Amino acid sequence: MYWKILLFVLMTFVSIAGIAFPIVEKPSVWYEFPFIPGLGENAKIIFFHVPTAWLTVIAFLMSCIYGFKYLKSKNLNDDVKAYVANQLGIIFCILATVTGAVWAKFAWGAFWSWDPRQTSIFALLLIYGAWFALRSSIESEEKRATLSSVYSIIAFVTVPFFIFIMPRIMTGLHPGSADDETSGPIVNFKMNENMLLIFFISLIAFTILYFWMWNIGYKSILLKEKIQKNF
Repeated sequence: MYWKILLFVLMTFVSIAGIAFPIVEKPSVWYEFPFIPGLGENAKIIFFHVPTAWLTVIAFLMSCIYGFKYLKSKNLNDDVKAYVANQLGIIFCILATVTGAVWAKFAWGAFWSWDPRQTSIFALLLIYGAWFALRSSIESEEKRATLSSVYSIIAFVTVPFFIFIMPRIMTGLHPGSADDETSGPIVNFKMNENMLLIFFISLIAFTILYFWMWNIGYKSILLKEKIQKNF
């Protein structure tokens, strides 16, 4: 279900970014697609790559929060909410990795160069991939929920380090690295007056999409479990 929704969103995004925006070129028109000198059309991926990375953090944070809630209340509904958050987190983490690799090909000449930011997000994929392996190996519902919650809490401790700290204290190719002379904002939105507007529209739209998917996801699991118990 998630993949179908994401595929639809991706196709819509590509259609808008690749077709609609380039058509509007005249300064007299109210909107002109953001242009970054030196990057050109490649700048469009920013409006997809950054929101997916943002939602990765949001999803893993929610899994940590509901992990805490489960340990406190022992309500299995909280475990389901954490599970769905981790599902979406790993999906958006993969999307952020793939879009980052596409960006790297244009900017650095190779899809993968083990830049600190690429390495850190790959580490998160391994950490949360292990979470699913742990969960699938336990049959007892209560024990599975407890261990999953503890793992989610411990795993999230690494998220701020891998996402925000490690890429900035190590030298690398990604903007904002320790050896970047223009360290600060990854993208200078002052280059184009429309860029900040479109960036936040994209960020808000993807955030709404995430919470919609998360809400449908955990409710569908609870409904499925209810149906199975009745039969």
